[in-house]
Amino acid sequence: MVDLRFVAPDLRRLDEAGSEVVVCGVWKDERPLTGLACLLDWRLAGRLSRLAKQGFLVGDLGEVLVLPARPRLPFDKLLACGLGPRASFGEATFRTVLERILDALTGLSVKKAVIELPGRGDSGVEPEQAASILLDVLRDDERDALCFVEELDAQRRIEKHAQERDRTALRAQGMAAR
Repeated sequence: MVDLRFVAPDLRRLDEAGSEVVVCGVWKDERPLTGLACLLDWRLAGRLSRLAKQGFLVGDLGEVLVLPARPRLPFDKLLACGLGPRASFGEATFRTVLERILDALTGLSVKKAVIELPGRGDSGVEPEQAASILLDVLRDDERDALCFVEELDAQRRIEKHAQERDRTALRAQGMAAR
């Protein structure tokens, strides 16, 4: 079972998260920025918005921009990940971006990260869908701590889905053992 940890999308709560990296998503075709990117942009005095306006941060699917986050944020680095166009976002895109995020964290040797699940900052994918894909992708992940940015209701829905999935897997193992 994967240990799911959460933090509310609130700057004070994020300040207390104690991670090396914070990860947010950026849509290619939505400005101003939304979700966690919007909160982080505010704390960074509009730096992400300026990079988007200059065409340096586009939001293309697969794009990962790494920026220093200190001293305005309590993280060493910020990863802004492209989500592509909002209208074409779905489960396959969610999985692609999540895998890209985890690959980037591995490449940076990051063990502790706060992650906004792709598209979840503004409900691009339902919590249960996100949980199913997340649990598949994290099955063999060996990081010390990944903490996901979610509102309380979504946290509960994701945790419930994960518990139901674990119970189903245990039942299937029990039947196979007979």
